Amino acid sequence: MVLAQIAYTFMYIITEASFNHGMNPFVYVTYRHIVAGVITLPFAYFIERKIRPKLTLALFLEIFVLSLLGVSLTLNMYFTSLKYTSPTLLACMVNTIASLTFILAVILRMEIVNIRNPRGIAKILGTVVSLVGVMTMTLYKGPALKNIGHALVHIKGSTGVVEGNWLKGSLLTVASCITWSIWYIMQAYTLKRYPAQLSLTTWMNFVGAAQSAVFTVIVQHKRAAWTIGFNIDLWSTLYGGVVISGIVTFVQLWCTEAKGPVFVTMFNPLSTLLVAALAYFVLGEKLNVGSILGGVIVVMGLYLLLWGKELDEAQINLKGNEEPKFSSDENNFKGEA
Repeated sequence: MVLAQIAYTFMYIITEASFNHGMNPFVYVTYRHIVAGVITLPFAYFIERKIRPKLTLALFLEIFVLSLLGVSLTLNMYFTSLKYTSPTLLACMVNTIASLTFILAVILRMEIVNIRNPRGIAKILGTVVSLVGVMTMTLYKGPALKNIGHALVHIKGSTGVVEGNWLKGSLLTVASCITWSIWYIMQAYTLKRYPAQLSLTTWMNFVGAAQSAVFTVIVQHKRAAWTIGFNIDLWSTLYGGVVISGIVTFVQLWCTEAKGPVFVTMFNPLSTLLVAALAYFVLGEKLNVGSILGGVIVVMGLYLLLWGKELDEAQINLKGNEEPKFSSDENNFKGEA
């Protein structure tokens, strides 16, 4: 998971460099997921051919919506916001996905909150604190910190953020985090009917790439926007497709299966710190007080939420180990009650 967060850190930087070079974010999302689909297809076909269920029309429509939420709609908003804000803000905002997912899980009764229990109170407070951090980053930019020395690496292109676009970019980031959270919730339901993770990932990559391509053709009529040379645009596309949408996705699925989603989510703030440090000290980008303050608040809320969830899971495991074995009649009675 540490290596995964390091991979995400370089993704933010190399993607910003590509956008500043002139690559269209919509074209990037389309090409990236075509690459990811091509990479994961052979593994999905051969490894899961015996466990992959039959793809029905209803299941395909479900995958279509999943692809819209997890790939085309979400990532197009997410990477478009990078043009208006900064990698630091995007990395901070990702930490709110855990809180937003928790809120949706409570609404859908997938998560139980007991307000009379310290665990329940911690989860509620953590969610509220995280959302306060989001509002701070979105509505308050604040003064920029003075750069220490000169940038070690220079990214060609305009790296300055237009003041009037900061709010627009922040709102796009928040919207993408909300759709991302819905995607995580829906994924849990889809995996019960289609328990082939590699195949599902491949389908989402290809369907999401097709959705993004249709949208991009409508909004981007210039043929030159689709042309990629042997430069940073090509490397960012290959990196995003192979490393992030391919390897890192597999690593996260493996870690989720081995340690659970709480363990995986706990590492998200690491990329926030790495991106902020890299952008400030290496690239010489401006670091705003609002992003720092909001990021600290978000991380505090996130760990408060995770603390409550971890105690909750530990309590459930303890009860499961201590629960006496019932006879079949007692089990039937308990189920009916």
